[in-house]
Order: sequence, then structure tokens, then C-alpha cells
Amino acid sequence: MTTTIARPAPEAVGARAAEILDLIRGSDEYARLDESTRLYPDCWATFTGYPIIAQWDLSKDAGPLFAEALRVLALKSAVYELSGGDEEAAELVVSAPVDEMVHAVLAQYTLSQTMTERLGIRFVHMTDQERFGWRRGDYTHECYAAAGWGEPDPRYWSDAAETDRRWPPPGVARGPSRRPEPREGLR
Repeated sequence: MTTTIARPAPEAVGARAAEILDLIRGSDEYARLDESTRLYPDCWATFTGYPIIAQWDLSKDAGPLFAEALRVLALKSAVYELSGGDEEAAELVVSAPVDEMVHAVLAQYTLSQTMTERLGIRFVHMTDQERFGWRRGDYTHECYAAAGWGEPDPRYWSDAAETDRRWPPPGVARGPSRRPEPREGLR
């Protein structure tokens, strides 16, 4: 069964996502969110996304991954807002390492809720809807570029083929696929 999802134009999403990211960075809660997200990596590090990063180094990678996670949350928030609150449309295909950091940000639940409520935005993330399999040129990539953020850092934005090549790491059994299923009308 295929589902048609109407998504807003990448240019509109990018413009709104850039505004949302600026709001987040300018918020009173930003510094605490950044610090608290990185505080206990043993609580949020799993074997889903981070092992895909070659020569993973927490001290080197936490900051850039935090920035990428906020970009993804800003993109999802923009799609959610511009699509009239369509949660399925807002669940973008992202890379596994970036998604893992999104989980770490959202684990700061009270802080995230306080900040988003005050800013008038909503962070959108549903694990039952998330899919890995990001590809250069897909809808997420178009929105990211339209936000003016340049090209996603390939260290953290592993495409579907590279993710499949690197996952699972030695000694870890492959679980159910979270690759996107083809859906009519979904770019």
C-alpha cells in the first residue's frame, strides 16, 4: 500500500527552518540544551548510528552532531508547520548518526518543551515513522540546501549505500530495516 504525502516546497521549508534554527540558537535555553545534550553520552549513545561514523570521537563529534540534530529538528518543525500539522510529512528521512543525536536532544524533554512552547514551534519526531536511507538529492537534502546551510557534512550524513556498507558493525546482528518504503508522492 502506498501513501501520498503532500509536502511543502523545499524552498518554503528551508526558509522557515532557517528562521526556526535562529530562534532556537537565540533562545535563553540554547546553551543549557547544548550542554545537557552532551553531558551523559553513555545514556544516549547506542549501536544504531554512531558506529557508522568512521573513527568516532565523542569530543570531536558531539558538537557538530548537535548542530546537525538541531537543523533536522528545525526542518521537521518547518514541514510540520507548513503542512498544517502533518506528522507523517514532517518525519524526514535522515542519516542514522544524526537521528541518534536528535534522540539525545529530545531526551532533554522538559527543557525542549519549555523552549519550543515559548518559541511557538513544535519539535516533531516519531520513532515509528522514522526511516534511514537518506540520499543526496532527496527531499530532506533539498530542504537542507534551501535553508542555506550548504551541503550536509558527509561525516555525519552517510547515504543509504554507505550506511548499508557500514552497518551493522562486526559482532552486532542486523535488526529490522528502517529504510524508507517507496511511497507515491513522496520525494
